[in-house]
Amino acid sequence: MSRICELTGKGRQVGHNVSHANNKTKRTFLPNLQNVTLLSDALGTSVKLRVSTHGLRSVEHVGGLDNWLLKTSDDDLSLRARRLKRDVKKKLSTAQAA
Repeated sequence: MSRICELTGKGRQVGHNVSHANNKTKRTFLPNLQNVTLLSDALGTSVKLRVSTHGLRSVEHVGGLDNWLLKTSDDDLSLRARRLKRDVKKKLSTAQAA
């Protein structure tokens, strides 16, 4: 399973461990990913996603999963999140037309 946030696209970063003698060795910085269940108001269902804690705070700040998906570009989203965004758009457009 890849260590990439499904909502923000945040992945691993590389850097160095630096010793007291200034020796540098490669290391990786992994994002703090959590398995969370988020509620979609438009669909009326809960969705399990693998999200970074930064992404989770951003979703709560924007006002929920549906608002986050509609606001975010498709480049950052995973395939599952893009499908979810498509379903939310479809549900909201049919609700407004009725």
